[in-house]
Amino acid sequence: MKKFLIFFSFVLLVSGRITAQDIPAKPNPQRLVNDFANQLNATEIAQLEQKLVSYNDSTSSQIVIVVVPTTGEYPIGDYAFKLGREWGVGQKGKDNGIVLLWASTDRKIFISTGYGMEGVITDAVAKRIISTIITPDFKNGMFYRGLDRGIDAIFKYATGEYKADPAESSNGGSTSPFVIFLIIFGVFVIIMFISRNKRGGGGGGFGNMGGGPILWPYTTHSSGGSSSGNWGGGDGGGFGGFGGGSFGGGGAGGDY
Repeated sequence: MKKFLIFFSFVLLVSGRITAQDIPAKPNPQRLVNDFANQLNATEIAQLEQKLVSYNDSTSSQIVIVVVPTTGEYPIGDYAFKLGREWGVGQKGKDNGIVLLWASTDRKIFISTGYGMEGVITDAVAKRIISTIITPDFKNGMFYRGLDRGIDAIFKYATGEYKADPAESSNGGSTSPFVIFLIIFGVFVIIMFISRNKRGGGGGGFGNMGGGPILWPYTTHSSGGSSSGNWGGGDGGGFGGFGGGSFGGGGAGGDY
């Protein structure tokens, strides 16, 4: 009986160590691109790291790319969630972390979001990024390109540049903001023209209307946009480490 208890304790100890090793230990030094499967070359890793560090410096949001050969017995979504939580991806209190996990041998990808990112990178958005952007490149063996373009898409959704599904944007009943602006502008000009005629003219043309207020909505809209390219430049200053963010299980995945 004593030998059996010793053997049973040994089995529990070994199985506990194996389970602990299923999730890679937090890298030291900490990095935003972690390739444990040797799928990317040094230049590709450096370029992705620079882009993600620059984004982290600009927004405080942390996006981590992790490449493993397999997630073993873990469903890839559980693996990504556990990794993000144990590494503490994102800032504590903001929970603004994202894990983009790629299991190369399993041929699966998953985007897991922290609590603070679930509103902008919804499960549907994460699924769309994987199915329409990342996996087409992966199927053609262009892994770096798929990851790079997938990150750009995450940037754009997170900053509000993508607001609608492609199907919704192409709906025949929808009207673009620019068309709406032109309609409002036209109505405004007509009203001012009629009002000026009723007063008997004067003032010469539209000078008294003031160009500033009329053009304000357009100029504000024009200067407010941003491009994902802004996150790819600059030195980035080096990654300062994960901030202790928390994950709630949101996200979506796919295979190729």
